[in-house]
Order: sequence, then C-alpha cells, then structure tokens
Amino acid sequence: MKRKGEAMGAAQSSDSKHRVTSDEQEHFFSVPLEILEEIFLNLPPYQVVHVCRLVCHHWKEVSDSESLWRERCRRERYRLRDASKTPEDWRLFYFLCKKRRNLLKNPRGEHKMKNWQILENGGDNWKIEEVMVPHPNEAVQKNFVTSYGMCKKSQLIDLAMEGYSPLFMDHFQPDIRISDWYAPRWDCGSKYVIHVELLNQKKRAVKTFAPETVYFEQWNDQKWNQMTYAFQNYGPGVRYIRFTHGGQDTQFWAGWYGIRVTDSCVEICPALDT
Repeated sequence: MKRKGEAMGAAQSSDSKHRVTSDEQEHFFSVPLEILEEIFLNLPPYQVVHVCRLVCHHWKEVSDSESLWRERCRRERYRLRDASKTPEDWRLFYFLCKKRRNLLKNPRGEHKMKNWQILENGGDNWKIEEVMVPHPNEAVQKNFVTSYGMCKKSQLIDLAMEGYSPLFMDHFQPDIRISDWYAPRWDCGSKYVIHVELLNQKKRAVKTFAPETVYFEQWNDQKWNQMTYAFQNYGPGVRYIRFTHGGQDTQFWAGWYGIRVTDSCVEICPALDT
C-alpha cells in the first residue's frame, strides 16, 4: 500500500508539472470581445493596463483597443473642447484627462502664502486681499497683492511626485499648459512679470517661457487679464517645473497698489486640448 501511495503521489506530482500551452490559455480565457470589453469597462483602468493586458493575447487585444478607451472617455465625460477633432491615442487621452489637475498648490491665496517660496518681498511685502473686481471665475475670491518694491514668489513642481514618471514624460512629452491671472489697480500704474522653466534632473533649464514685462498706466480699467502658454515638443529629460511670477506698482506708493495675481495654474494636458 505504501508503494502504491508513493506511486500515486509521483503520478500526481508529474501531472502538477504540466504547463499550460499558449493555445490552452487562449481557449481558457476566451470570452466574446464585446463581453470582455464590458467587463474591462467596469474595472479600474490601471488594473486593465497592468494586470488584464498581461493575461493572454486575446485580453491584450481588447485592453489596447481604441473602442475600449473611446467608450471609457464617453462614459466618464472626457472630451475635447473642439468636438471636430479626434485624439490619435484614446488610451493616452483618457489617462491624461483622468490625471489632469492644477499642479500648483494654493493658487488663490486661500491659505495665505503656504506652498509659495518668496523670492523678493519689496516695499511693504506681499499681501492677501479680497478681489477688487469680480474674477471671471466666481470661485476666485482672493488674490496676492504686490507693493512698491519688486515682489516675486515661486513654486517648484516635482513631476515624479505628482505621478508623471520620467519614462512617461520622455516617451509621450505631453503638453504642459501654463495659465495666470493678473490685474492692476485703476488708480496706480503697475507691472507684471512671469517666468516658467522646465527643468532636468539637475534642475537646469530645458525650456523657458519668459514673456516681456506687462505694464499698466494709471487710470486703467483694472480688469483681469489672463496669461497662457503651452510647452510642446520640449524633448526628453524634463523632471521639474518652476513657476515664478510677481510685479510691483510703478509709482512707489506706500501700501499695496501693485499688480494682483491669482488662480495660477500648471497642468499636463492632451495635445489637442491646450
């Protein structure tokens, strides 16, 4: 009996070593495409890419299909502003939309100067105030105000810490959109400056956006203005973004009569949506 048991155990051990062939695997995981796609649409997107896609050729085909990611975009209401255009890569478009957010912290001064590095604090220094005139975005109720000496502040964005890996940035080089709102006082002249850099691992500039200083005369309409720019095709190596802006009044009045800034934004965008 002992020998028989040993023999049976050997037979079982031999069977357990049988490896499933690729044909058997395809047959085992074979599910109609439309059903499999519906299943994938109800799974977390990262699980589809990092797990389901690796199971077999059949599942990979569905995971990579344009129809899957186009439908996912439709269900989650990710669409281009220009409806006449179509993304070249629906999966990339989906993940860029899903991750899209303002990478700057405290852009409206709601937490005073938190998250900002003050580079220059001239005159009577930076100050947070309520907006003097309504902002186009009703949610914006506060702004940063400069004084009679130059005031500048900055933030350094670590792209890897924000979920954009070096491999992703180098391979896809997604558009990087910059936006900043600024306004003068009506009764005092002022100037506005902005300087944005894409930096490599050593924090050296790869690309720079540095437009000319914007000047406002006294007795202006004090309306809000928006500065926008998109970095495109900037090459490999971008690891950080440094955003710097500020200004001052040009009549050297004590107090806070200089340029006002708020609702600054840096975001990673789909190429057709910048």
